[in-house]
Amino acid sequence: MEFLIKLITFLLFLMPSITSSQYIRNNIFNNRKIFAKQETISSYAVVFDAGSTGSRIHIYLFDQNLDLLHIGKAVEFFNKTTPGLSAYENNPEQAAKSLIPLLEQAERVVPKDLHRKTPVRLGATAGLRLLNGDASEKILQAVRNMLSNRSTFNVQPDAVSIIDGTQEGSYLWVTVNYLLGNLGKKYTKTVGVMDLGGGSVQMAYAVSKKTAKNAPKVADGDDPYIRKIVLKGKPYDLYVHSYLHFGREASRAEILKVTHNSPNPCILAGFDGTYTYSGEEFKATAPASGANFKECKKIIRKALKLNYPCPYQNCTFGGIWNGGRGSGQKHLFASSSFYYLPEDAGLIDANIPNFQIRPVDLEIEAKKACALNFEDAKSTYPLLEKRNIVSYVCMDFIYQYVLLVDGFGLDPLQEITSGKEIEYENAVVEAAWPLGNAVEAISSLPKFERMMYFV
Repeated sequence: MEFLIKLITFLLFLMPSITSSQYIRNNIFNNRKIFAKQETISSYAVVFDAGSTGSRIHIYLFDQNLDLLHIGKAVEFFNKTTPGLSAYENNPEQAAKSLIPLLEQAERVVPKDLHRKTPVRLGATAGLRLLNGDASEKILQAVRNMLSNRSTFNVQPDAVSIIDGTQEGSYLWVTVNYLLGNLGKKYTKTVGVMDLGGGSVQMAYAVSKKTAKNAPKVADGDDPYIRKIVLKGKPYDLYVHSYLHFGREASRAEILKVTHNSPNPCILAGFDGTYTYSGEEFKATAPASGANFKECKKIIRKALKLNYPCPYQNCTFGGIWNGGRGSGQKHLFASSSFYYLPEDAGLIDANIPNFQIRPVDLEIEAKKACALNFEDAKSTYPLLEKRNIVSYVCMDFIYQYVLLVDGFGLDPLQEITSGKEIEYENAVVEAAWPLGNAVEAISSLPKFERMMYFV
């Protein structure tokens, strides 16, 4: 009996210890704090580029650091349709309907469960800026209605608008420097951009705080020369200006206006026709002697208003301040038709995303082109003939040369990177303003850091 009492006492003594060790063991293996794998934050962005010659759709996928992720094998989804919204000046509803095929593609690319969280934007550029009266606003409202009624994406009140030229230039600057990994660096390490669209041409580059502070004031209603933007926590002062009427297609109209209905020395021998732009027709006839390089150059200089009074210390053309031409303009990336013209003329391999070119190279090709007659030019430039614009090859090459050298003040021997795309993460991304716009859209979402915003 005494033995039994001692045994029970011994067991009772051990029980708290056993219970405690079981508790500790269970706590370690069953109730330990498990750190869940950090949720991957990502978001799609859909941007429509409603340009003067067509509408394009860009779809991007960003991670939590606002780095681009692959969509399949590519880093962006891109497609386009023609004509542009401005072609439907008298039919706003049809303008909106023209975007539906692109919208349907976007809805297939973006996973269905993410549609409501995916911002969609449409930016209309020079084509709609040039329409008369309230035509552009009627088109934009029809697009808003279509997206609100038809789209499953996140459509904010300001999602559809005409982006002004300074926005277009600023977004392109962000795009190029984003893809090159320059954002967050000193302004002297960034790259300036030039964009020759259909209706306008933009120049944008970063300047010093001193230059920005001393920038000329503009008249009420005009776009300021300097836009302040914060990227990756670093503020930048951007000189940016858009020259409406001086895009590739629009400039032809301005050049033909100089000679009115008379023969124009920029037109190839043997061509007699009309050029239509923004609903207006212009006589396009060659002189009896054909195109003439020197005479065409004079006409283009007049069209650019190079002799226009300059109220500032330095101007580009038309009395526009040039931004001081500081370190941010040392390296330049030229997009859109600065790439497409050499590509269509067969000067470069169409499979390369970008290449180096000098203004003097454009001048050399212009002299060759101007010496041809219309029939010979068809076989020399088959891609331009296919696009039905070979008659303007002399004009287009001289225009780009004069624009760069006489307009923007570049050295004829300065090397410029001209491109339609930039390499990024073993893929290529189009060098266009929509990516900059998408970065801003994603930055504004609550779950992302505010990487980009205008001040």
